[in-house]
Amino acid sequence: MKARFVILVLLSLFLLPGCTGKGSSEGKIRIAEQYGLAYAPLQILREKGFLEEAAEGIEVEWVRLGNTAAIREAVLAGDLDIGFMGIPPFLIARDKGMEWKIATGLSRCPLGLAVPSGAYRSLSDIPADARIALPQPGSIQHILLSMALDRETGNPSHLDNNLIAMKHPDGMNALLSGAVTGHFTSPPYLFLEEEEGYDVLVSGEEAMGEPFTFIAGVATERFHSNEPDLYKVFLSALEKAILFIEENREETVNILSGIYDMDKKTVEDYLYNRGMVFEQDVRGLENFISFMEKTGYLKQIGERESVLF
Repeated sequence: MKARFVILVLLSLFLLPGCTGKGSSEGKIRIAEQYGLAYAPLQILREKGFLEEAAEGIEVEWVRLGNTAAIREAVLAGDLDIGFMGIPPFLIARDKGMEWKIATGLSRCPLGLAVPSGAYRSLSDIPADARIALPQPGSIQHILLSMALDRETGNPSHLDNNLIAMKHPDGMNALLSGAVTGHFTSPPYLFLEEEEGYDVLVSGEEAMGEPFTFIAGVATERFHSNEPDLYKVFLSALEKAILFIEENREETVNILSGIYDMDKKTVEDYLYNRGMVFEQDVRGLENFISFMEKTGYLKQIGERESVLF
């Protein structure tokens, strides 16, 4: 348990951005990355230098950020060209006027609400004084929980007063200590909680009713317009990184085990045997938009095409 706690602490450390530019200069791209299995293609892209290989003389700046709010602030400051996040927080920011669109999908993976084994049979069993940890209001975990509640109880906000915003490692530690009733999370935390004997009361796919993109790549309209060739190079290099994960299992595990400071057997199991999917297709967008408009999270987002490049 102590070793796992150290791993989680390492996974939760992020560096703040150090750039102060007001727009991408020619031949330069600034990308926000995060740690976690869902972001594996970005770590491969960086470590293998596929962008530099595809465009001679390109300057690539990687910015490590901890959440969607930090990515949004970096974009507003003109310090970022491309960031990766869940679809719901992207849609909320877009709806409020952020000049960015989805450029690519990145990953699908298991998400779910972990609870003590045998404690509840359904969401309706969760008591009024329950405490449920998830990253933040409006996060993909929050929207999925609301979808599940809407299906089961007809009230998508039924547990809103029970939610506590916590980073994934803090949420897991709170669940293990009994400080919270449940934790709606993603890999590797969900996998670790299952291994500790916790039940997944509702999965993300059950809540959504279909497969969906967990993490998508979002590009600024400025970058898309000013650097069309570099934009295309980035998408091509990302495709190469995804293919590399599929075709070079041993090297991928070696690279990522070092980055995540996890043993190779665990990384290989989590990455290849637990339902992780890396792809550039964007899935579930219409369902997210429809539900979030119905429940008031979105006011004027428009159709699917209006948020995609």
